[in-house]
Amino acid sequence: MNGVLFPAGAHVALQIALRTGVIYLIVLIGVRLSGKREVGQMTPFDLTLLLLLSNSVQNAMTGPDTSLIGGVVAASTLLLMNYVIGTLSGRNRAFRRVVEGEPSLLIHDGKPIESHMAREHVSMDELERAVREHGIAQCSDVALAVLEVDGSISCLKYDEIKPDANTHLARRRFIQKK
Repeated sequence: MNGVLFPAGAHVALQIALRTGVIYLIVLIGVRLSGKREVGQMTPFDLTLLLLLSNSVQNAMTGPDTSLIGGVVAASTLLLMNYVIGTLSGRNRAFRRVVEGEPSLLIHDGKPIESHMAREHVSMDELERAVREHGIAQCSDVALAVLEVDGSISCLKYDEIKPDANTHLARRRFIQKK
């Protein structure tokens, strides 16, 4: 009866899809926990880690099956899960916050927020470099600097911010996260 409902090949394919799904979720959680800067700016160390990680989980996804079909099932599962996670992130703000995180305020009113920088693993050198990349001479000339969810740092000068209710509420939300 089991052979009729689930032919031997289908059972192996289902097992590969399940293993691949579990590995995808574990790697996604690991990448999410590693922080925004690690994802946004890849160093040679990060690239090496990524390559070794992908090689180390390959056997866990396909098990003993090294066939073309096994690889296609694993790749298809990864693509499908990535599509589903992306679609859910696009439709559900709370889910997106869990998967992607939230921006972090690094400079407010010209003063670096060291507790936020420490939590996000951003050094003063990195922050000063980002400020210079935005054409701003020094941190004291920055009204707001934000570590975005993609790992980039956005900087706004005082003349780029027009105070209104929305700006004030956004600043309060960032400052309260200390």
